[in-house]
Amino acid sequence: MNNYTHLLNRQVANFGVLYTKLHNFHWFVKGFQFFQLHELFERLYDEVTEHFDAVAERLLMLDLKPYASLKDFLANTSLQEATGKEELLDMVKSTIADFEVVNKELAELIKGAQDAADEVTVDLALGIQSSIQKHLWMLKSTVK
Repeated sequence: MNNYTHLLNRQVANFGVLYTKLHNFHWFVKGFQFFQLHELFERLYDEVTEHFDAVAERLLMLDLKPYASLKDFLANTSLQEATGKEELLDMVKSTIADFEVVNKELAELIKGAQDAADEVTVDLALGIQSSIQKHLWMLKSTVK
């Protein structure tokens, strides 16, 4: 697996962890913004599910094997699992931090895929990055 496809597979691991983490936040959020954040975390994990599947399928199209177990996700992610003890503001800040990591790694993936002339992967990563950046803007505006 060359460098950029390793970065592609890392996003599979990241999205696998994010999927679970956002569910955790969705289930355990409490406080003054419960309704808004409960719904937000659900929308985010639904979107992450789409990215998760698209990235894994892209690896399969490249005749590569995406990570496909919790063990693999945890061993290869750049993110931290939720503890289950996060307060409302910590959940938002943790999501911001995770999206910042994913955004940075997507930029690295885009560069690697461009260098390899894999425009399909570039297009996929740019679409995901655009969505992540919009969420970052909105989440950061929430905590200001």
